[in-house]
Amino acid sequence: MKPYKNKINRIRTFALSLVFIGIVIMYVGIYFKNQPAVMVIFMLLGVLAVIGSTGVYAWIGLLSMKTIPVECPNCGKQTKMLGRVDMCMHCNEPLTMDPALEGKEFSEEYNKKNS
Repeated sequence: MKPYKNKINRIRTFALSLVFIGIVIMYVGIYFKNQPAVMVIFMLLGVLAVIGSTGVYAWIGLLSMKTIPVECPNCGKQTKMLGRVDMCMHCNEPLTMDPALEGKEFSEEYNKKNS
């Protein structure tokens, strides 16, 4: 199982990958110079990916403003928490603000509404 990472950093990584994916799609479109319709389709898909990335960045920026800044007990740096449990952005220390979860094993399941 892959290691858990901070939610905000995962969403930012996804947005950054959308930018590069969009550029690669547009670059592939260059190989279809002789077929303008196909080239335009690739270019438009690439631009849509970059615009989608802009939307994701705007969304995570707004979401980041609503987060609770906490000080990590392990490294002492400020980090932002989304949900009941999250990881420190700097040292990947499990964090919680719920006293009922203190000392329990870290699980993403604690952030689901039904648990």
